[in-house]
Amino acid sequence: MIDYFVTHKIFGFPIFFLLIWFMFECTFKLGSYPMHWIQSLIGWLSSLLGEQMTEGILKDLLINGIIGGVGGVIVFLPNILILYLFISLMEDSGYMARAAFIMDKVMHKMGLHGKSFIPLIMGFGCNVPAIMGTRIIENRNSRMITLLIIPFMSCGARLPIYLLFVGSFFPEHGALVLMSLYILGILIGVFVSKFLRKYIFKEEDDHSIPELPPYRMPVFRSVVIQVWGNAKQYLKKMGGIILVGSIVIWFLSYFPRSTEEIHKQTYIERLGHITEPVIRPLGFTWEMGVSLISGIVAKETIISTLGVLYTESSDAEPVSLSERLKTVRNDAGELVYTPLVAFCFMLFVLLYFPCIASVVAIKNESGGWKWALAAVFYTCTLAWVVSFVVYQAGRFLGL
Repeated sequence: MIDYFVTHKIFGFPIFFLLIWFMFECTFKLGSYPMHWIQSLIGWLSSLLGEQMTEGILKDLLINGIIGGVGGVIVFLPNILILYLFISLMEDSGYMARAAFIMDKVMHKMGLHGKSFIPLIMGFGCNVPAIMGTRIIENRNSRMITLLIIPFMSCGARLPIYLLFVGSFFPEHGALVLMSLYILGILIGVFVSKFLRKYIFKEEDDHSIPELPPYRMPVFRSVVIQVWGNAKQYLKKMGGIILVGSIVIWFLSYFPRSTEEIHKQTYIERLGHITEPVIRPLGFTWEMGVSLISGIVAKETIISTLGVLYTESSDAEPVSLSERLKTVRNDAGELVYTPLVAFCFMLFVLLYFPCIASVVAIKNESGGWKWALAAVFYTCTLAWVVSFVVYQAGRFLGL
């Protein structure tokens, strides 16, 4: 009787979407409370070290480098626990097989498996647990394709960047521009999926319909073991690389130190100037290049980086970052940020790989660095090509 509704060609999809919505609602709503507690604890620890330690390199490393970087990963733990709790319950109860059954035809048109749908939906929250969630897909080819296109599902960390630039340069058509970014990410994911299936992962999935397992009451001990195992793996693997990445970014933004503050130029600023020949055809400046580099650790740092750079270079009274972006000019006196440049910048943020943690997640789930590094290369290349085409076409049209 249950299967009549959950696998029905009409009723099955609404029921499935309702359950997925409920899962994400709990993941982000319920998870937000312990996440705020952890954030408060991290803030308290930073304040404590700030008050007790004397100014210097060690204090800056601990507060801005280690605590700031690793803390950004730890806060996701409650969401990870809730997410995998629901996944474990759906797997152990037998419903996951039904979800894959009703989504099978849609996913096969994309060159994927029915179970690919759930990790892709997860990607709109955070790409890291979504990539880890691909382990529910038994077929390796479909699993590989799925985890390689998840980075195009716009995660929550990108949303603040969209809101900043959309609110600054597209206030009258904000919803339309924001929606276009999400849709574009999905369409590019479909395109890449078809390309990977046709040229790289050519082996077709088994299209036979497996026998649906019987419904069972989930065993509490089994669910706890699965959830806690995933949580420990997340902290162990993600925390290690985030620690290293955070220290590297901190080092580049802290050194070299100089007594002549006006002429001081940190390594990350120098790196930004080095990237100018690559990003200038996109309409980007070295400040944008620096922010994109800092976004490798976490996309939210793009906003903070731009805020710091333009605050230090401005002698005007304090104003919002949105207002500062609209008044930044180059050496020729031309406005740096235009609606065209802003849209191309958001495109680049959408398409290049989300963060170091997502790259390591791809490495862990694919079994090696080959596909992780390949994901970095092709997402950055695709981001550059798409942004270049849109920017040059926009200039040609006089936008």
